[in-house]
Amino acid sequence: MIRRRLVLGAALAAPFVARAHAAGPVTVATWGGDYGELLARNVEKPLLLPQGIEVTQDLGSQDTRKTKLTAERASRRGSMDVVHLGDGDMYQMNLLNVFEPVPFDRLKNGGNIIAALRKPYCIPHIVSAQVIIYNPEKVTTPPRGFADLWDPKYKGRVGISDLNYTVIAMGAAIAHGGSMSNWEPAKKALLDLKKLDPKLFPSHEQLVQAMKAEDVWIAPMWLAREFMWKKSGIKLAHAVPEEGAIPVIFEAAVPKNAANKDNAWAYLDAMLDPAAQLGFADKMGYGPTVTNANLTPELAGGISFSNTERAKFRLPDYEAQAKANPLILDFWNKEFKG
Repeated sequence: MIRRRLVLGAALAAPFVARAHAAGPVTVATWGGDYGELLARNVEKPLLLPQGIEVTQDLGSQDTRKTKLTAERASRRGSMDVVHLGDGDMYQMNLLNVFEPVPFDRLKNGGNIIAALRKPYCIPHIVSAQVIIYNPEKVTTPPRGFADLWDPKYKGRVGISDLNYTVIAMGAAIAHGGSMSNWEPAKKALLDLKKLDPKLFPSHEQLVQAMKAEDVWIAPMWLAREFMWKKSGIKLAHAVPEEGAIPVIFEAAVPKNAANKDNAWAYLDAMLDPAAQLGFADKMGYGPTVTNANLTPELAGGISFSNTERAKFRLPDYEAQAKANPLILDFWNKEFKG
């Protein structure tokens, strides 16, 4: 589905070995909003509750989870059993050696993971890529890419979700002479964008409400989100950036000091269940990460990319991004938002 330069885990999962889980609690550190609700609807209630596994969602931002992982890594028992992060943040945290290697022999769905998305320290949950979404009644000429966000005619009408600061910085970089390994040109570009009064929102949900109210006309956002919001009746269209779309994988891992590891592995296995994957695809528009979750042609047409578009994907440079992320966040908070 997505060609990636990844350090892959074992090429094939070992045969499934049934092992009993311990009925009881599991604490899942994740996003709130639509993501948390769909986890409850597609994973937790239908697949884990019947097994006696009681899920507590610890809701917060990715940066909060990263801070907890860092602070708790020397603790004998951590506060999180399952941690959800985007692929770049997951790579960064794995450098701290905080995750338990995934025992694929304990995951009956592990053997169906798309090979290019497979890693030894986490499981891939859902995938999408960043596009430019817009109100077609206000933006009558479709945008061509990230660079359109700097067009003065959209002054005060560009919306930005604070949650996407890293990928937006990388989009700014590739639109202004940088690359996925060089975000330096993004600094001046984002300060120039700041002069055009973009509207910043702490969540995706608040951004889409501004688009619904027509306070915002154009925004960089995951294709999956545009699909979901269009289904709710909001007037939206999208353009795949001519500079190349930036893909994202949302992943899950188990900390080495998790208190309930058996239930944590059961949780990861349930996330890979084909029915759960299709539930996320149908409601949230993210592509499956397993080969046995078959999309209908209609659904595939709304959430997928063409071969030509995938060939132009701007693949993350995880090593460079891990080094740059603290600098990007500092710049974002102090200079772009300040």
